[in-house]
Amino acid sequence: MHDSQDIEAATTATVNEGRPDDKTRRYDRQLRLWAATGQAALENARLLVISGSATSASILKNLVLPGVGHFTILDHNEVTPEDAGNNFFLEGPSSLGKSRAEEVVRLLCELNDGVEGKADTGDVAEVLEKNPGYFGNFTLVIAHNLQATLLDKLAALLWSDPTYPILAVVNSTGFLAEFSLQFHEHTIIESHSETAPSLRIDKAFPSLLEYATSLDFSNMDSMEHSHIPYVVILIRALEDWKKEHDGKPPQTYDEKKDFKAKLLGMKMKADEENFDEAEAQAYRCWTETKVPSDITPLFDDPQLETLSPTSSPFFHLLYALKQFAAQPPHVLPLSSTLPDMKASTAAYIHLQKLYKERAAEEKKTFKGFLQVPVDDDLVDSFVKNAHGLKVLKGRKWGSLDQSPEVLVEKLSAYPRETSTHLAISALRASSVKHQNAKPTAEKLTSEAQALLPAGTELPEEFANAVGELVRAPTADLPNTAAFLGGIVAQEVIKMITKQYIPIDGCCVIDLIETWTGTI
Repeated sequence: MHDSQDIEAATTATVNEGRPDDKTRRYDRQLRLWAATGQAALENARLLVISGSATSASILKNLVLPGVGHFTILDHNEVTPEDAGNNFFLEGPSSLGKSRAEEVVRLLCELNDGVEGKADTGDVAEVLEKNPGYFGNFTLVIAHNLQATLLDKLAALLWSDPTYPILAVVNSTGFLAEFSLQFHEHTIIESHSETAPSLRIDKAFPSLLEYATSLDFSNMDSMEHSHIPYVVILIRALEDWKKEHDGKPPQTYDEKKDFKAKLLGMKMKADEENFDEAEAQAYRCWTETKVPSDITPLFDDPQLETLSPTSSPFFHLLYALKQFAAQPPHVLPLSSTLPDMKASTAAYIHLQKLYKERAAEEKKTFKGFLQVPVDDDLVDSFVKNAHGLKVLKGRKWGSLDQSPEVLVEKLSAYPRETSTHLAISALRASSVKHQNAKPTAEKLTSEAQALLPAGTELPEEFANAVGELVRAPTADLPNTAAFLGGIVAQEVIKMITKQYIPIDGCCVIDLIETWTGTI
């Protein structure tokens, strides 16, 4: 007899029958963050990690544990004493001389038997030269401390075709590090926006308006009166106000103050919390419900003009949203989700029923604007999260260093972050020109100044960063690796699941002064 539930059922069922299955129990905490859809995306992902370094292993640890589907480590190097001393996924002296990729993969796979790991002992330089299509087999590529010319080739290759995988570039040296994401475009439905969807108090739909105006507040008993949902109170009070003010909501400061006073004056008893809630939410009555300002620009995306059956479902959904919002009352589809509020069980359930019925009607209207069939679960998710949609436009890795004027602006606005970035870029450039030579402050300063307009003065923060790079130009420290492992894996998961908003730009990390920043 089977009495367990899979992830989908355990995370979406209204009433749970039976206990969750082993996988659901294993991933319970993370399912609260990205639900079954995010977990499915993670399990279907294929990652390529170039280098079996301590940092790479730490990043992978934080992707293997939550259940990424497959990872390959591409690394032709053998384990050195330095590796054995800083990489927790090597077995000390017993790993010396063995394939670094094979050793790291073997030990990482012990963390989660549901993850497939593979070691590729090929040379990334040969793969780039002879088999560039190899990289197209993956969802995302992570490159840690890849030699500068190889990194340039890899970034150019993956940028050359929008269907190629996302590239995560990680560079670390001692206690300093930076990482960035290269992608053409990234669409997000579940951004987990902190902004709640509109309750449509100022544009109440017919059944909600009828319910609010039909209640006889004055003849209710004190218990019923103290449990009227604030949504109903506000709609009723706004309708009464409009009758006395030419159909207009409160507009001036004095009118808004007067409206709030009237709300509190509707109390039967001084301790009625629902009316206090209504007074706190009164701004909803004069704040017009409309398409949010960060959603409107999405309707101008050129892809909406060239839709075809093979276009991304996201843009078909966005097109339908644009058409829906063009209809009166020019709002986004209603969400059936209600916030917590002071209310009786019966009143709250009835209010929720009204919102659900209206949301279902508007979802049906929305689907009528779709030009191709779209999975119903995806439609539900899109409509539910329409107020938090994102379309991110990425940039090619290295483009910042090719724009001297932009670097100067960043140096002025973010001196410590940009100084650290310049120092790391200078170290990379110097390693190509002076192979096997120890970097000096003079060489790194010269390389950094070459990236900037002539005469640009470097701030004091640059000298501090250069000092660390000269001290430990190739050090892959365990504590830096551990920190990067967490923060890079987090951003990779955002990209894979298409949930939450990833970093925008280059993330710079200084573990000497313990700060992070983005430029």
